[in-house]
Amino acid sequence: MPSSPSPSSSVQAARQALADRLREIRQDAGLSGRALSEAAQWHPAKTSRIERGGQPATAADIQKWCEVCGVIDLAPDLVASLRAVEGAYVEWRRLERTGLSRLQQTYVPLYERTTHFRVYQSHVVPGLLQTVEYASALLSAITMFRRIPNDAEAAASGRVERQRVLYSERRFAFLVEEAVLMYGVGDSDVMAAQLRHLLTMMRLPSVSFGVIPMNARPRRIWTLEGFTIFDDVEVQIELLTAKVTVSAPGELSVYARAFGELATLAVTGDQARALIEQALDALS
Repeated sequence: MPSSPSPSSSVQAARQALADRLREIRQDAGLSGRALSEAAQWHPAKTSRIERGGQPATAADIQKWCEVCGVIDLAPDLVASLRAVEGAYVEWRRLERTGLSRLQQTYVPLYERTTHFRVYQSHVVPGLLQTVEYASALLSAITMFRRIPNDAEAAASGRVERQRVLYSERRFAFLVEEAVLMYGVGDSDVMAAQLRHLLTMMRLPSVSFGVIPMNARPRRIWTLEGFTIFDDVEVQIELLTAKVTVSAPGELSVYARAFGELATLAVTGDQARALIEQALDALS
């Protein structure tokens, strides 16, 4: 079965696309790389390093580049592209320096403005469906692994607080691999309470909840990293070391198609409930 391409590869491609655009601007201005570096008062090799992707351009670099090439009017759009690339791949260590609680609050505006959520998880229960005890156990494990301040209880409360969006006119489609129902996050009591909570939440009129059985056949799409599609605006993917945000229309359509393919493998309604109840029985 094919492996999933790294979500960070698209970010690298976006960085190189910006570098390629800068090279085109230099060439259109009739300047060599050395001449641009000299005019900008840079190290002679800096222009070449930026164009090859060996050194990322800064906003100040782009401003100076456009100034030297006589196209200063292009600078604002290029700097905006740079900001988009910088925000597309953000390491957790940058986001979690002070713990997880503050990070949870940063998601609120996105959740408030989204009307259609499509969530796929292959390893954990989706955050919008977690109990506070499950969330606390999961976030505690994250803080220990990443060696950051442990504010898991406060972070779990913030995560659960966001669940108020479930009781609105928004739409939510959740898909989880069956293994999610069996992974031991917290102790048996925490897992049992979480599974019972899923049985309750899947009855909400705003919620569609599907489970992809481990024996689903034929499996035309492999198990992927967890991702959330927010309307048709962006996709967020959580990697071990970073959060990746995808907003390019072409890539959005790929994730939407993947979600659709995964949905064809899932069972819902009574069949999904039966799998949850089987997982519950296995805990007793």
